[in-house]
Amino acid sequence: MPSSVKVKIEPAEPITALAYPAPARSRLPVSLILAHGAGANQTSGFMVEFATALAARGIGTLTFNFAYTEAGRRIPDRNDKLEACYRKVIQAFQEGLFEKHLGKGGLIIGGKSMGGRIASQVAAKDGGFAGLVFLGYPLHPPGRPEQLRASHLPSIRASMLFVQGERDAFGTPEELTPVLRGLKPLTELCIVKDADHSFKVPKRADRTQTQAHEFVLDAIEQWVRRTTTK
Repeated sequence: MPSSVKVKIEPAEPITALAYPAPARSRLPVSLILAHGAGANQTSGFMVEFATALAARGIGTLTFNFAYTEAGRRIPDRNDKLEACYRKVIQAFQEGLFEKHLGKGGLIIGGKSMGGRIASQVAAKDGGFAGLVFLGYPLHPPGRPEQLRASHLPSIRASMLFVQGERDAFGTPEELTPVLRGLKPLTELCIVKDADHSFKVPKRADRTQTQAHEFVLDAIEQWVRRTTTK
């Protein structure tokens, strides 16, 4: 079961973080902060499933609510406020607030959709991360491929894993490929066959929804192990 910890963003505006500890016998020397997307908070089925499964695979995982979802609002905050919130969680991790739950070690940041984009914006300005994981990177708004959200990516100096559904309306793997080709850090693209932005697959697909999620979890675990054991 995850442990709930309060993180101070502003004096009167704490947010809730959930620490999912990995079993001590199999814990990797790195933790993952996984931020939620724009439409749901950290208690969504997707976030809970992935955080729980990653922790079971040895990757201690930390989720948190952005301030707007903590306050029960549906509209995301401005970019600067979202980034500030993410930085406060990173700072809390670095200061040892979650050490008794996640242990010591390196830090990977990332998230689902918007959460991953905000992590990338933070990493483009701040360094010191062991890597970044993006679950459905929102390269552009649906139907507006000209509005790319990628100009900051070349500034990131950490290894990156992009997990992208084959049918992602926010950016297909084909759209991402030329963007990633120009990045200097080690960057990998994992394509989830038949999947949409949230890795949902149609019933006619070659594999079940459970199998699709297991494929993604395997890819993340293998990438983390390769990245942290160099």
